[in-house]
This record gives sequence, structure tokens and C-alpha cells, in this order.
Amino acid sequence: MTEVTIQIDGMSCMHCAMRVKKAIEALPGILRLNVEVGKAELQFDESQTSRQAIEAAVTKAGYKISSLSA
Repeated sequence: MTEVTIQIDGMSCMHCAMRVKKAIEALPGILRLNVEVGKAELQFDESQTSRQAIEAAVTKAGYKISSLSA
């Protein structure tokens, strides 16, 4: 299991947070997820998904990742 915190630019409300949450939840291997305005904290199984897939999901949802840290 891998734990990461993602700082996300462009989120301004809870609607934004829900949009990011849905995008990340759609990926396989997401074990724990907490999304707030401006950041997401999650735990995932790297045998099922990758950091790149998570970044792509956030970007596809319309937001920009400013940092991703373990």
C-alpha cells in the first residue's frame, strides 16, 4: 500500500472536491480517500493503479496537481 497527499490547484468549493473524489474513486485499488478543497489524501494498491493514473484522473476532472508527496 502507498499513501500520498496531493495538493490540487483550481478547487474552490465542495462541488470541486466531489468531482475529484469521484474521478479518483473510479480507479481500481483505491483503499482510502479523503478529499477536501485543495487537497486529497489517499491510500492505494500500486499493483492495481499508479501515481500517474491518479494524476491523470485529477487532470481529466479539470484540475491541476501542484504537488504529490508520500
